[in-house]
Amino acid sequence: MPAHYIPYKNTGYFSKLICDYLTEDESLKTFYNRFPNLENFKHQLTEKQKNFTDEKRHLLAKRLMLQYGDNSLSQSTLSNIDLLREHNTFTITTGHQLNLFTGPLYFLYKIFSAINLAEQLNQKYPTNHFVPVYWMATEDHDFEEINYFNLFGKKVKWNREASGAVGELSTKGLKEVKELLKKEFGESENAKKLVSYFKDAYTKHDNLADATRFLANCLFYHHGLVIIDGNDKELKKCFIPFAEKELTENLSFKKVSETTEKLTHLGFSEQVHPREINLFYLKENLRERIIEKDGRFYVNETDLSFSKEEILNELHDNPERFSPNALLRPLYQEVILPNLCYIGGGGELAYWFQLKDYFNKVEVPFPILLLRNSVLLVSKMLSEKLQKLNIEIDDLFLPQHELITKHTREISKIDIDFSQQKEFLKQQFKDLYELAKQTDASFLGAVGAQEKKQLNGLDNLEKRLLKAQKRNLSEELDRVKDIQNQLFPNQSLQERQLNFSELYLEYGEGLLDTLKENLQPLNVNFTIMELE
Repeated sequence: MPAHYIPYKNTGYFSKLICDYLTEDESLKTFYNRFPNLENFKHQLTEKQKNFTDEKRHLLAKRLMLQYGDNSLSQSTLSNIDLLREHNTFTITTGHQLNLFTGPLYFLYKIFSAINLAEQLNQKYPTNHFVPVYWMATEDHDFEEINYFNLFGKKVKWNREASGAVGELSTKGLKEVKELLKKEFGESENAKKLVSYFKDAYTKHDNLADATRFLANCLFYHHGLVIIDGNDKELKKCFIPFAEKELTENLSFKKVSETTEKLTHLGFSEQVHPREINLFYLKENLRERIIEKDGRFYVNETDLSFSKEEILNELHDNPERFSPNALLRPLYQEVILPNLCYIGGGGELAYWFQLKDYFNKVEVPFPILLLRNSVLLVSKMLSEKLQKLNIEIDDLFLPQHELITKHTREISKIDIDFSQQKEFLKQQFKDLYELAKQTDASFLGAVGAQEKKQLNGLDNLEKRLLKAQKRNLSEELDRVKDIQNQLFPNQSLQERQLNFSELYLEYGEGLLDTLKENLQPLNVNFTIMELE
């Protein structure tokens, strides 16, 4: 089975907001800058070029080299960092949490989306350079979201107490996880490679940010990926003017609230709720919200407080202690990167749509928003089983009870579909309604009650017959359920449940090569791919 595509709206797993965006619905056009197609990047890079200084470029390249430290870099990554100094170089950025051992499978899809789009743009616009960037979410503080990954239907978990920004967490306790993985993975060559990746990343680096950088650098070594940690004092100096406005004018709260109201008026949900101040105060083992009350600034859940003058002095003296939240982080990213496009999942893009008016107000170009590739990977064996059962792969996206009912009707030698009988019955009752009108209109209620009773009777009979037929065909239907459960663990998308290691054990580096070769970032459809 070659790569196969279906519209996102047909999967049942994506919001109306995202589906409307992908069809370029008119109602959403004021909430983004440009739609992701190759031609629009020409206008985007012209706009960004006017807005981004050479001084920032040189600072960015310098800080990146310092962040990489003694990591071994490929020539393509070194070249890309050096090219960032040039006025005609731009970034294509995706971001992800510091999930243990990359977390869910879509980590790979995000980054290959960025890599492949950068390559496409380099071909389309050869006088410019385009660099794929992975933004590590080192300043997040929700440890419970990142301290595990799923393997063979079980959680592999890093158990420890944690507080503050996760990037600064020590890797203490991960040697025990490595020993567990050695047992789970087995003794194959691919298993040994996975254990080596884990060991070199998590037991040879002191904190989670360094470990994650090492691992991502290994996995994407040959593709020129540049990895950035925004938790950097020198880079945060560039953000001081915007943080000042945040503290003194509540600017993001005002503009984002206005935009959010427009979105909710159109029937879309609010993804992230703006606060009066969308900054955290960051120190060792601490990342808490900054709250202003009666002219004084408090750090939530602590005894720390500042006058207006004191907090502005603190910002200028120690900008690294001010951490943007989910709504402000996109602006920080666009201030320090010569970025053209942000690639994210549906939930991420939903909060970017809340930000367009705010970006306009602070005069920072709003990037092109691209939904990352979503993929269902199907083994050759499962693909052959589906063919034997005569099941279309698209049907597996149905809720299981709908899939089983549909397949029962298709393979049953008895036609258990009473649609025709119900239509015939409704037609008969039309005549009865007419007869009641001509004789005594008070009988109309009785006729309606009788119609409802008869239709309910047919419904119940149909359901009972279907249930009986499902029992008769249970052996084949169980095979259908088993295939769907393998491809949609916990009735969820595979990419949100599986870790890459489970597939790497079988396919090795070929898994990464296949994804690199087949993912098409500008194809706005869900991808189904067979693994050989």
